[in-house]
Amino acid sequence: MSTRRAVILGGTGGIGSAVARAFFDASGRGGDDWQVDVVARTGGPVADALAAAGASFVPGDRRDRSVLRDLLRPGADLLVDTVGVTRDDALQLQPFLDDVGSTVFVSSKAVYADEQGRHANSLDKPVFGGAVTELQPTVTAGDGDPTSRDGYGAAKVAAEQVLLDHGAPVTVLRPSKVYGVGIGRPREWFVVRRVLDGRERVLLADHGRGVDHTTAASGIGSLVRLVADAPDRRILNVADATAPTVLEIVRTIGAHLGHRFDEVLLDEDAPAFVGTTPWSTPSPFVLDTAAARALGWESPAFATAVVPELDWLVETAHAVPAGGDVPWADDPFWDRMFDYGPEDAALALLSLGLG
Repeated sequence: MSTRRAVILGGTGGIGSAVARAFFDASGRGGDDWQVDVVARTGGPVADALAAAGASFVPGDRRDRSVLRDLLRPGADLLVDTVGVTRDDALQLQPFLDDVGSTVFVSSKAVYADEQGRHANSLDKPVFGGAVTELQPTVTAGDGDPTSRDGYGAAKVAAEQVLLDHGAPVTVLRPSKVYGVGIGRPREWFVVRRVLDGRERVLLADHGRGVDHTTAASGIGSLVRLVADAPDRRILNVADATAPTVLEIVRTIGAHLGHRFDEVLLDEDAPAFVGTTPWSTPSPFVLDTAAARALGWESPAFATAVVPELDWLVETAHAVPAGGDVPWADDPFWDRMFDYGPEDAALALLSLGLG
């Protein structure tokens, strides 16, 4: 069997490294029929681990045209872009689409909009009548600030359109709430840190009933590996086998870490922000993955797929030197999530029967 070549842009990130690992066999060694090149600006432990497993690390910036030209002009069987966001990012790839057998672009469920135009990053959250399929309307493509609430989904739509309109076999993947080893924003840290901080109680808004579908990075990897053997022009949702509630997520993480929380389930009268989690949402946001499963893909279960990430979070936290903090601590995303003062005040009111 001739060796095929896969190029993974952003190959040392949480999604990219999971995609790379999907091309290695169960023994951890590279498969006989794929050469995997992982591209990232800098190396490090992840690049070293992937290299030891059989991948080739290529230092370079995904947005450097000369890097792309050197990587792709000789040809490749598969190109996976895990970091592209904007129309310009897609236009950089466009000249090389005919040089690769198949392209996979990792987009986001943030592109979907409800009948009122609301999307996942809106202040007013979207309301869908059921699981969202790939036929659900999207926000309008745009070239605004991709780091803004309205700009991110619009930028992803613009990038999707550039790639799909080219006509080459491009698979667009739309995940939701991605988790896994090396993810830059590990939402599960919300629970893990509370365990490490010795918090006996956890407060959950809306009785912990919120549902915002989760996606294992390993699931993205296995789907990429599958579609690599069946190039086509398509859009696929990618998410876990079931969509766990906030309460189920907290219980799953706590159980793995050997910690049982005293659960305080709050109603609509709770103080603002108290009990809000990274998965809290007033209306369910669930992705329909029937199209991916029809190709033979098996979606992972959150309870088992999340375990490697939880172990990584704990190991990373224990390795932090005195006075330091975990690498993701400076992300504004975490603002107020670990301010236990309002939680303790709410607990005090509840104990007095005033909450």
